Amino acid sequence: MDNAVTLANPNQLAAPAGFGARLAALPAKSKASLGLGIAALIAVLAAITLWSSQGDYKVLYANLSEKDGGAIIAQLSQMNVPYRYSDGGGAILVPAAQVHDLRLKLASAGLPKGSIVGFELMDGAKFGQTQFQERLTFQRGLEGELTRSITAMSAVQNARVHLALPNQNGFFREQQKPSASVMLTLHPGRTLDRAQIAGIVHLVSSSVPEMNPKAVSVLDQTGTLLSASTDGNNGAGLDAQQLQYVNQIEAGYNKRILDILEPVIGRDNLRAQVTADVDFSQVESTAEEFKPNQGENAQASVRSQQSSEQMGQSGSGATGIPGAASNQPPVPATAPVTGAAQPLQTAQNGQGTQTNSRKEAVTNYEVDKTVRVTRNATGTVKRLNAAVVVNHRSVTDAKGKTTTVPLTPEEIEKLNVLVRESIGFKQERGDSVKVINAPFRIEKIEPDSTPLWKQPQTLDMLRAAAVPASLVLVAMVIVFGLIRPALKAALPQPVSPADARGSTLDAVVDDAESLPRVGHEADARLPQLEAPRMSPTLIAARAYAKENPGAVASIVRGWVSGEAA
Repeated sequence: MDNAVTLANPNQLAAPAGFGARLAALPAKSKASLGLGIAALIAVLAAITLWSSQGDYKVLYANLSEKDGGAIIAQLSQMNVPYRYSDGGGAILVPAAQVHDLRLKLASAGLPKGSIVGFELMDGAKFGQTQFQERLTFQRGLEGELTRSITAMSAVQNARVHLALPNQNGFFREQQKPSASVMLTLHPGRTLDRAQIAGIVHLVSSSVPEMNPKAVSVLDQTGTLLSASTDGNNGAGLDAQQLQYVNQIEAGYNKRILDILEPVIGRDNLRAQVTADVDFSQVESTAEEFKPNQGENAQASVRSQQSSEQMGQSGSGATGIPGAASNQPPVPATAPVTGAAQPLQTAQNGQGTQTNSRKEAVTNYEVDKTVRVTRNATGTVKRLNAAVVVNHRSVTDAKGKTTTVPLTPEEIEKLNVLVRESIGFKQERGDSVKVINAPFRIEKIEPDSTPLWKQPQTLDMLRAAAVPASLVLVAMVIVFGLIRPALKAALPQPVSPADARGSTLDAVVDDAESLPRVGHEADARLPQLEAPRMSPTLIAARAYAKENPGAVASIVRGWVSGEAA
């Protein structure tokens, strides 16, 4: 009986055992679903790869003109390089791994050319150009170079420079001086301080011969004159540094008030503001005073002394008409008894002489002299105004209920004294301090009742994860719906002993119906499965039943009666 179920010819009836052979033996429908699933899975994986690589873009060039941008895009299209625009269209983005390579290649092609031209205009000088054209080309090149230098500053987005270079002529007695105007376009949220504006002014004035820094005007995109604050004579308002100095003074006084009152009142029960009137005017005076020597014992100092002595002689010769009267000898000297003394006359060589003498002495004495130069300090505080608001006091009763009560006048006066002492109050300077008591209004912060799925960050996260999540879901559907069933059908199915017995019964009956497996009550409740038509065991059993029907009948009779095989 054991040999009754042995296959008649196993070598001839065995099915292909390899995976490739089993895959080839699948029906055309299973093969088509398997191929379609593999192709769809490859497409989904490619889409996921492309989507993940979209964010790996970096800026190739930014702030390009329309002409340069079009030339660069045309060159990238010829090079088959993918590119994108930024949100504002101000930059061209390319894959991060090709940024430096593309910059070198575009530079070799002369891109970007740039809308600002400098002294390279002089390289293309044509033969036969006039002097006016040469001067104009030089002026354009100088304006372009200055524009490039100014736009190199981090706060400047764009700039335009206009130079007024008059024609110098040696026949003119008074030559007109050059001047310049600079128009700046600043980045949003950026400003230029006083030192940077002065740097731009001196950059332009130093680049043009005989240009005075006062002849350079700097404006921003709103039309505000920025160079006026660099002259030092602008009395319309304070410059940036002076405003900063005033803010520092006010912040310092405000901090003093908070530091002295917060430990007494509380951190959130106080608000203070200080306004400082600062004098930035510069006044310089010079006084020179002369005073005589004071005191009884004061000794005069000789500053200079000068003396002179003069002596002279004069003789009286013959006078009158030559003749006997004028040729007489001189009369002897006589001295009058009364009256002024006559000049002494002596006779020498038969002639009379007259001697004159004169002495002068001049003495200059030092006088007390005082020279006083007074220069007032800049940035002195002329007046202080302080305003302080104090919240009501919180009081908790025995039942735990908290209420607010105003401060007493004595307490407010004490706070007023503390504020005055903290800021250095001076009555003669005109300072004023005001401390008032008022209840603070506390606004309740309403909690955000927006559902989680409606919050902006959640929506952004869902938008960002929608594409990859959908691609992964499609891939899972393809794998479990198309590829997995086809592969499962191609894999060999394990056969248990009970399945083997049931297959033998099906083979013996040789019909399309399936019989329940004997000895398995749980399997009887399951739907009946049709035996595989291409199974080697089924083919061998059918062949054996046709050749030995008596032996098969005996086997079935023994199974039905329950006898041992």
